[in-house]
Amino acid sequence: MLPGSSTSLTALFHGCGSHLKLLECVLDGTGEVVLEVRRLQKTDISSYQQKRNRRTTAQQVANQFLAASGKQISQKTVARRLRGGGLYARRPVVCVPLTRQHRTVRLQSCREHHNWTEQDWACVLFSDESRFSLSSDCRRQLIWCESGTAYRPENIQEKDRYPTCSIMVWAGIMINGRTRLHVVANETMTCQRYIDEVLLPHVRLFRGAVGDKFVFMDDNATCHRTLAVQDCLDSEGIQRLVWPARSPDLNPIENVWDALGRQVAGRNYPPTNKNTLIRALT
Repeated sequence: MLPGSSTSLTALFHGCGSHLKLLECVLDGTGEVVLEVRRLQKTDISSYQQKRNRRTTAQQVANQFLAASGKQISQKTVARRLRGGGLYARRPVVCVPLTRQHRTVRLQSCREHHNWTEQDWACVLFSDESRFSLSSDCRRQLIWCESGTAYRPENIQEKDRYPTCSIMVWAGIMINGRTRLHVVANETMTCQRYIDEVLLPHVRLFRGAVGDKFVFMDDNATCHRTLAVQDCLDSEGIQRLVWPARSPDLNPIENVWDALGRQVAGRNYPPTNKNTLIRALT
Protein backbone atom coordinates (compact mmCIF):
# COMPACT_ATOMS: atom_id res chain seq x y z
CA MET A 1 0.00 0.00 0.00
CA LEU A 2 1.20 3.51 -0.83
CA PRO A 3 0.94 6.37 1.70
CA GLY A 4 -2.50 7.89 1.52
CA SER A 5 -4.00 4.85 -0.19
CA SER A 6 -6.71 2.65 1.28
CA THR A 7 -8.05 -0.87 0.95
CA SER A 8 -11.75 -1.39 1.61
CA LEU A 9 -12.69 -4.33 3.78
CA THR A 10 -15.85 -6.24 3.03
CA ALA A 11 -17.38 -4.95 6.26
CA LEU A 12 -20.02 -2.52 5.06
CA PHE A 13 -22.55 -1.41 7.64
CA HIS A 14 -25.85 0.42 7.58
CA GLY A 15 -25.84 3.88 9.04
CA CYS A 16 -28.72 6.24 9.70
CA GLY A 17 -30.74 7.76 6.90
CA SER A 18 -29.48 7.46 3.34
CA HIS A 19 -25.84 6.58 3.96
CA LEU A 20 -23.69 3.59 4.78
CA LYS A 21 -20.49 3.25 6.78
CA LEU A 22 -17.49 1.44 5.34
CA LEU A 23 -14.62 0.05 7.41
CA GLU A 24 -11.30 0.58 5.58
CA CYS A 25 -7.59 -0.17 5.97
CA VAL A 26 -5.80 3.14 5.48
CA LEU A 27 -2.06 3.75 5.20
CA ASP A 28 -1.41 7.15 6.77
CA GLY A 29 1.47 9.56 6.04
CA THR A 30 3.84 7.82 8.47
CA GLY A 31 3.38 4.47 6.78
CA GLU A 32 1.18 3.09 9.59
CA VAL A 33 -1.79 0.97 8.58
CA VAL A 34 -4.90 1.95 10.53
CA LEU A 35 -8.62 1.23 10.51
CA GLU A 36 -11.02 4.02 9.63
CA VAL A 37 -14.79 4.20 9.38
CA ARG A 38 -15.80 6.23 6.32
CA ARG A 39 -19.29 7.51 5.65
CA LEU A 40 -20.67 6.84 2.18
CA GLN A 41 -23.13 9.27 0.68
CA LYS A 42 -26.27 8.19 -1.11
CA THR A 43 -24.54 8.41 -4.50
CA ASP A 44 -21.89 5.90 -3.36
CA ILE A 45 -24.26 3.29 -1.99
CA SER A 46 -25.01 1.48 -5.24
CA SER A 47 -21.33 0.75 -5.97
CA TYR A 48 -20.86 -0.83 -2.56
CA GLN A 49 -24.21 -2.57 -2.30
CA GLN A 50 -22.78 -5.96 -3.25
CA LYS A 51 -20.23 -5.74 -0.41
CA ARG A 52 -22.75 -5.21 2.36
CA ASN A 53 -22.40 -7.67 5.22
CA ARG A 54 -23.71 -6.35 8.49
CA ARG A 55 -23.15 -9.75 10.12
CA THR A 56 -19.37 -9.63 9.78
CA THR A 57 -17.85 -10.36 13.20
CA ALA A 58 -15.01 -8.43 14.78
CA GLN A 59 -12.77 -11.46 14.33
CA GLN A 60 -13.58 -11.65 10.62
CA VAL A 61 -12.75 -7.96 10.25
CA ALA A 62 -9.45 -8.55 12.08
CA ASN A 63 -8.66 -11.41 9.69
CA GLN A 64 -9.46 -9.21 6.68
CA PHE A 65 -7.21 -6.49 8.10
CA LEU A 66 -4.39 -9.00 8.48
CA ALA A 67 -4.83 -10.16 4.88
CA ALA A 68 -4.93 -6.58 3.58
CA SER A 69 -2.11 -5.09 5.63
CA GLY A 70 -0.07 -7.98 7.02
CA LYS A 71 -0.55 -6.65 10.54
CA GLN A 72 -2.27 -8.37 13.45
CA ILE A 73 -4.97 -6.55 15.41
CA SER A 74 -7.32 -7.76 18.12
CA GLN A 75 -11.12 -7.99 18.16
CA LYS A 76 -11.16 -5.28 20.83
CA THR A 77 -9.30 -2.92 18.52
CA VAL A 78 -11.83 -3.54 15.75
CA ALA A 79 -14.77 -3.03 18.12
CA ARG A 80 -13.20 0.16 19.49
CA ARG A 81 -12.70 1.61 16.01
CA LEU A 82 -16.24 0.74 15.01
CA ARG A 83 -17.64 2.35 18.15
CA GLY A 84 -15.59 5.41 17.35
CA GLY A 85 -17.36 5.54 14.00
CA GLY A 86 -20.78 5.20 15.62
CA LEU A 87 -21.26 1.48 14.95
CA TYR A 88 -22.27 -0.93 17.72
CA ALA A 89 -22.92 -4.67 17.88
CA ARG A 90 -26.59 -5.24 18.59
CA ARG A 91 -28.94 -8.17 18.24
CA PRO A 92 -31.10 -7.80 15.11
CA VAL A 93 -34.80 -7.19 15.53
CA VAL A 94 -36.68 -10.44 14.93
CA CYS A 95 -40.01 -10.43 13.11
CA VAL A 96 -42.14 -12.79 11.07
CA PRO A 97 -41.59 -12.85 7.30
CA LEU A 98 -43.81 -10.25 5.63
CA THR A 99 -44.84 -10.04 2.00
CA ARG A 100 -45.65 -6.80 0.20
CA GLN A 101 -49.35 -7.63 0.67
CA HIS A 102 -48.88 -8.03 4.43
CA ARG A 103 -47.20 -4.63 4.67
CA THR A 104 -49.85 -2.98 2.50
CA VAL A 105 -52.72 -4.32 4.62
CA ARG A 106 -50.92 -3.37 7.83
CA LEU A 107 -50.45 0.20 6.65
CA GLN A 108 -54.04 0.44 5.47
CA SER A 109 -55.30 -0.78 8.86
CA CYS A 110 -53.15 1.79 10.70
CA ARG A 111 -54.44 4.60 8.51
CA GLU A 112 -58.04 3.53 9.04
CA HIS A 113 -57.70 3.75 12.82
CA HIS A 114 -55.18 6.59 13.06
CA ASN A 115 -57.81 9.21 13.83
CA TRP A 116 -59.95 7.16 16.18
CA THR A 117 -60.76 8.99 19.39
CA GLU A 118 -60.98 7.61 22.90
CA GLN A 119 -64.75 7.49 22.44
CA ASP A 120 -64.28 5.29 19.37
CA TRP A 121 -61.99 2.87 21.18
CA ALA A 122 -64.33 2.86 24.18
CA CYS A 123 -66.80 0.90 22.04
CA VAL A 124 -64.31 -1.91 21.34
CA LEU A 125 -64.36 -5.17 23.31
CA PHE A 126 -60.84 -6.65 23.18
CA SER A 127 -60.86 -10.40 23.74
CA ASP A 128 -58.50 -13.36 23.73
CA GLU A 129 -57.77 -16.74 25.23
CA SER A 130 -54.81 -17.45 27.48
CA ARG A 131 -53.31 -20.45 29.25
CA PHE A 132 -52.15 -20.59 32.87
CA SER A 133 -50.29 -23.40 34.60
CA LEU A 134 -49.21 -24.30 38.13
CA SER A 135 -45.56 -23.74 37.23
CA SER A 136 -45.16 -19.96 37.24
CA ASP A 137 -42.69 -18.10 35.08
CA CYS A 138 -39.52 -18.34 37.17
CA ARG A 139 -37.94 -15.46 35.22
CA ARG A 140 -40.35 -13.09 36.97
CA GLN A 141 -39.44 -14.25 40.46
CA LEU A 142 -36.42 -12.99 42.41
CA ILE A 143 -34.77 -14.66 45.39
CA TRP A 144 -32.20 -13.53 47.94
CA CYS A 145 -29.08 -15.70 47.88
CA GLU A 146 -25.38 -15.55 48.64
CA SER A 147 -22.81 -15.27 45.87
CA GLY A 148 -21.88 -18.62 44.35
CA THR A 149 -24.96 -20.46 45.69
CA ALA A 150 -27.18 -20.36 42.59
CA TYR A 151 -27.29 -24.16 42.27
CA ARG A 152 -28.12 -25.00 45.86
CA PRO A 153 -31.49 -26.79 46.21
CA GLU A 154 -33.05 -23.95 48.19
CA ASN A 155 -32.26 -21.51 45.37
CA ILE A 156 -33.66 -23.60 42.52
CA GLN A 157 -37.22 -23.44 41.24
CA GLU A 158 -38.29 -26.55 39.35
CA LYS A 159 -40.30 -26.13 36.18
CA ASP A 160 -41.49 -28.76 33.73
CA ARG A 161 -40.95 -28.04 30.06
CA TYR A 162 -44.49 -29.26 29.42
CA PRO A 163 -46.75 -28.33 32.37
CA THR A 164 -48.90 -31.22 33.54
CA CYS A 165 -51.63 -29.00 34.99
CA SER A 166 -52.90 -25.98 33.12
CA ILE A 167 -56.17 -24.29 32.20
CA MET A 168 -57.34 -22.16 29.29
CA VAL A 169 -59.44 -19.09 29.93
CA TRP A 170 -61.20 -16.47 27.81
CA ALA A 171 -62.08 -12.89 28.70
CA GLY A 172 -62.83 -9.52 27.15
CA ILE A 173 -62.06 -5.99 28.30
CA MET A 174 -63.27 -2.50 27.41
CA ILE A 175 -62.25 0.93 28.65
CA ASN A 176 -65.17 0.97 31.08
CA GLY A 177 -65.85 -2.70 31.67
CA ARG A 178 -64.91 -6.35 31.34
CA THR A 179 -66.49 -9.74 30.93
CA ARG A 180 -66.31 -12.50 33.48
CA LEU A 181 -63.37 -14.87 33.13
CA HIS A 182 -64.57 -17.97 31.30
CA VAL A 183 -62.72 -21.25 31.89
CA VAL A 184 -62.51 -23.37 28.73
CA ALA A 185 -63.13 -26.99 29.71
CA ASN A 186 -60.63 -29.52 28.36
CA GLU A 187 -58.52 -26.58 27.15
CA THR A 188 -59.85 -26.89 23.60
CA MET A 189 -61.77 -24.12 21.87
CA THR A 190 -63.79 -25.11 18.81
CA CYS A 191 -65.91 -22.86 16.64
CA GLN A 192 -69.14 -24.24 18.12
CA ARG A 193 -67.89 -23.82 21.67
CA TYR A 194 -66.76 -20.32 20.76
CA ILE A 195 -70.32 -19.51 19.72
CA ASP A 196 -72.04 -21.26 22.63
CA GLU A 197 -69.65 -20.29 25.45
CA VAL A 198 -68.28 -16.91 24.35
CA LEU A 199 -70.25 -15.06 21.68
CA LEU A 200 -73.81 -15.71 22.83
CA PRO A 201 -73.45 -15.52 26.63
CA HIS A 202 -70.81 -12.77 26.81
CA VAL A 203 -70.24 -10.77 23.62
CA ARG A 204 -73.92 -10.46 22.77
CA LEU A 205 -74.62 -8.85 26.16
CA PHE A 206 -72.01 -6.15 25.54
CA ARG A 207 -73.39 -5.56 22.07
CA GLY A 208 -76.81 -4.91 23.59
CA ALA A 209 -75.39 -2.59 26.24
CA VAL A 210 -73.18 -0.49 23.93
CA GLY A 211 -75.48 -0.36 20.91
CA ASP A 212 -74.78 -0.03 17.20
CA LYS A 213 -71.29 1.42 17.73
CA PHE A 214 -70.10 -1.75 19.43
CA VAL A 215 -67.02 -3.38 17.86
CA PHE A 216 -65.70 -6.83 18.75
CA MET A 217 -61.99 -7.62 18.49
CA ASP A 218 -60.64 -11.17 18.44
CA ASP A 219 -57.57 -12.66 16.80
CA ASN A 220 -57.26 -14.74 13.66
CA ALA A 221 -57.34 -18.15 15.35
CA THR A 222 -58.91 -20.80 13.16
CA CYS A 223 -61.87 -21.37 15.48
CA HIS A 224 -62.62 -17.62 15.37
CA ARG A 225 -62.70 -17.34 11.60
CA THR A 226 -65.16 -20.02 10.52
CA LEU A 227 -68.32 -19.30 8.53
CA ALA A 228 -70.45 -20.44 11.45
CA VAL A 229 -68.86 -17.83 13.73
CA GLN A 230 -69.27 -15.09 11.12
CA ASP A 231 -72.92 -16.05 10.59
CA CYS A 232 -73.49 -15.80 14.34
CA LEU A 233 -71.90 -12.34 14.49
CA ASP A 234 -73.93 -11.16 11.50
CA SER A 235 -77.19 -12.45 12.98
CA GLU A 236 -76.51 -10.59 16.24
CA GLY A 237 -75.45 -7.36 14.49
CA ILE A 238 -71.92 -7.56 15.90
CA GLN A 239 -69.28 -5.66 13.95
CA ARG A 240 -65.81 -7.15 14.04
CA LEU A 241 -62.53 -5.21 14.11
CA VAL A 242 -60.45 -6.32 11.14
CA TRP A 243 -57.11 -7.71 12.30
CA PRO A 244 -54.59 -8.10 9.45
CA ALA A 245 -52.72 -11.39 9.14
CA ARG A 246 -49.24 -11.52 10.70
CA SER A 247 -49.85 -8.34 12.67
CA PRO A 248 -47.93 -7.46 15.83
CA ASP A 249 -49.90 -8.46 18.92
CA LEU A 250 -51.20 -5.07 20.06
CA ASN A 251 -54.21 -6.45 21.91
CA PRO A 252 -54.24 -4.64 25.30
CA ILE A 253 -55.69 -7.72 27.01
CA GLU A 254 -52.16 -9.21 26.85
CA ASN A 255 -51.27 -6.77 29.63
CA VAL A 256 -54.14 -8.15 31.68
CA TRP A 257 -52.90 -11.72 31.23
CA ASP A 258 -49.42 -10.64 32.31
CA ALA A 259 -50.71 -8.87 35.42
CA LEU A 260 -52.96 -11.81 36.29
CA GLY A 261 -50.08 -14.25 35.96
CA ARG A 262 -47.90 -12.13 38.22
CA GLN A 263 -50.70 -11.84 40.77
CA VAL A 264 -51.20 -15.60 40.95
CA ALA A 265 -47.45 -16.31 41.09
CA GLY A 266 -47.02 -13.77 43.91
CA ARG A 267 -49.60 -15.29 46.24
CA ASN A 268 -48.38 -16.37 49.68
CA TYR A 269 -49.88 -19.79 49.03
CA PRO A 270 -49.61 -20.53 45.30
CA PRO A 271 -52.18 -22.88 43.70
CA THR A 272 -51.38 -26.57 44.03
CA ASN A 273 -54.01 -28.11 41.72
CA LYS A 274 -56.39 -27.18 38.94
CA ASN A 275 -59.26 -26.19 41.26
CA THR A 276 -57.14 -23.84 43.36
CA LEU A 277 -55.66 -22.38 40.18
CA ILE A 278 -59.15 -21.61 38.86
CA ARG A 279 -60.14 -20.00 42.17
CA ALA A 280 -56.96 -17.90 42.16
CA LEU A 281 -57.68 -16.64 38.64
CA THR A 282 -61.36 -15.93 39.12
